[in-house]
Parts: sequence; structure tokens; C-alpha cells
Amino acid sequence: MKKAKDIMTTKNLTRLVISMAVLMTLLATYVVATNHRSAIIGPSAPATECRSVVVVTSGDTLSKLLAEQGLGHNEITAIANILKSDAGISTLRADKDKIEFQREKDDSPVSKIVVIPSPWRQVELTCDENGAWKCNTVDIERDVRAVYRAGEILDGDSFYLAGMRAGIPAGILADVYDLLAFEMDFERDIRAGQKFSVMYEENFSEGKKIDNGRVIAISFQALRGDVNMYRFRKADGTTGYYDAEGNGAIKSLKRTPINNAKITSSFSGRRKHPVLGYTRAHKGVDFRAPTGTPIPAAGAGRVVARSYNRGHGNFVKIRHNGSYETLYAHMSRFAKGVTVGTTVRQGQIIGYAGSTGMSTGPHLHYEIIKNGKHVNPMTVKLPAISNLGAEDKKKFLEYRKVVDKAIEQLKDKPNLFIQM
Repeated sequence: MKKAKDIMTTKNLTRLVISMAVLMTLLATYVVATNHRSAIIGPSAPATECRSVVVVTSGDTLSKLLAEQGLGHNEITAIANILKSDAGISTLRADKDKIEFQREKDDSPVSKIVVIPSPWRQVELTCDENGAWKCNTVDIERDVRAVYRAGEILDGDSFYLAGMRAGIPAGILADVYDLLAFEMDFERDIRAGQKFSVMYEENFSEGKKIDNGRVIAISFQALRGDVNMYRFRKADGTTGYYDAEGNGAIKSLKRTPINNAKITSSFSGRRKHPVLGYTRAHKGVDFRAPTGTPIPAAGAGRVVARSYNRGHGNFVKIRHNGSYETLYAHMSRFAKGVTVGTTVRQGQIIGYAGSTGMSTGPHLHYEIIKNGKHVNPMTVKLPAISNLGAEDKKKFLEYRKVVDKAIEQLKDKPNLFIQM
């Protein structure tokens, strides 16, 4: 009893009441804090958006893909129109384009559409509270790195084989072919011991290589002298390739319209005709090409003849300026849309190789006519498209020194790169 009596004294009761009050205050504070934390991170917080990515496949259309996501006819029409007018997208490419759809929840309508036509560009479509779709194009920043590769032609090599052995990607080699074709004949100008080099861009995003960029510089030990080309942007924003002195490296005509095609008959004042059997002038160069091989225009110009005759078979003649014309003969067929009066750009397909007319097999007969006289495509001096003006030339020479210094740093170091 003594212990009970002692506990129930006035002093002890006061202490008990104060203790209970403190305990209740702490409990209330804990409950408030817990409720506040629940309001922040509990179930009432917004859910993460749901996203799905569709890779366009053969047979897919924009209407089909949007309809599969639950969009109605009016919305599909509005989205198609805005993509065409604001982003220049009117068709989708199978195995290349991607479309990302975003929703607030799995069962919510689409609130955002992202069309990804390339690794470096995406088009974002968002729907406002009134149901109107708006378009915004976003350019993805590239991490551009310059790399350098060098090689040498060995016995029995083609430039392509030597380039692949040097580690140059096939796409870059194709660009190099197109550039050097203005100066070289890859069938006759390739010899063992010739050295070459290429500096080109590699494009990265978030540390991962996405694709290759543009050719920055080329060097090749050609038979008629070293060929050097540098890519340079002029003050007006246009780009071109120039030699070490700043003169235009791109000629108005290509010596070899079909890359890497073997020459079967050269330009000659006296050649025994394979069909007629007697000797006469061969006013062009013959390139072996299987039937159906695309034939690109050697330069920009206007088609002045598209016809058939006994000797040339199906042929196309292009006038490039007041001095130069080119002729392409023995075609199996003409390219669609190429008629007399058509303006063509350099590299545009004008027809396809064949064996029409006086021909013993499929090939391209190619002629260059200068001031009305036939000249040898392999040796004629061709005019450059454009040279640099004084101010641009000054900047080019400074730029060339920077490129040359970078090349020296990268020589014999294939694992290094220069940040552009």
C-alpha cells in the first residue's frame, strides 16, 4: 500500500499530467509529419508517364499508326497536315523512322507524339487543353570527332580494297570516289605503292557513335601529281572542296561517270571497230558495266538529245555550258523524266547501261565534246566549278594550316581523334 499511496500524492499526480501532455504533443507532431510525408510521396503523387516507341516497318502509314493508338480521323488529319507544313514530313520511311507515343496512364489518350526521322532531329507534337496539336522541331547536338586513316595500294589492289584495309568505312570511301573521280581514272591511275589518306568526321551522341559525317580532307599520290582536297565553308555559308592553294578542286565534269568501272576501250584516233571490222577514230571511252547499271550525269546541264541511232543505240547528250557537252551511249533504257530540255544536276541518273546499237556487250560509251571537238575524257583539263575570293581564300589558308596540324597529330595514331 505504501507504494500506492506514494504514487497518488499531489506532487506525483502533477508530474504524471505533465508527462502525459508531453507525450500527447509528441504523438500529434508525429501524426502531422507522417500525413505530410504521405501527401508528398504517397499514392496521390502524379504517376510516371507511359511511353511506347514504334519502329516504322514496310506497309506502315502515319494514319495507320495513329489510328492504332486510338486517335480519331480529325486528329489524324490535323497531325498529318502539321507534320507536312511545319516539319516537312509527308511520308514515313520503313526501318528508319521511329515514333514515340506518350500518355499520362496506360488507358489515357495520347498527349504527346515524337517523330524521330534521324538520330539528330526529332519532331515533338503536343496537344493543348483545347485539343489543338502544336509542332516543335528539336535538333540534337552532335559530338563531332575528326579521325584520320591512311593506306597504301598493294599489288593487285583496287582503291576500295586498300581503303577498307586502312579502316575507312564504305560510305566514306564512296564519297572519296566521287571527289577523286574529277581528277582520276580509278582503273588506269591506280598503281602499287601509291599512298593515300582521308580525314573524316564521326558523329557521337552520349558517348556512342551514331554515324559518319563528312570528308574533311583527302590526299592521294596520283599519276599526274598529288591530289589534295580540303572541305571549306565560305562566308556565304556554302561549302566546297579546294586544293592546297584554295583553288576549286571540284571540276565541272567528272572523268569517269561510273565509279570503279573498268575501261575496255580508250580514246583513240585509230581503233579497229569491234563490229564494223575496220579502223576509225574512237571518240570516247568505254566503261564495262552490267546491263541496268545506273548512269549518272557527269555534270550539271540540259539534255539536248535523247534518241536512238544505229551506232550509239539509245543515247543521251547533255550541254553543260557554252563550251562543253557530254554523250552517253548504248543505254538499255532512259531514266524516267529525262527528256530533251530537262535540266539535270551532277550525279543525277539519266539512264542505264546496256548494249544497244553497234555494241558487242553491255557497257557505257562516254564522250566529252569541247567547243565542238571530241577530247579525251581522261586527259582533258577540266574547269573548276568555282574558286575562292580574296577574303575567303585568306581564311581558307588559315583553316588549311589547322587541318594539316591536326593530321600531323593523328598520323600513326588511329585510336585518337580531334574534337571538332
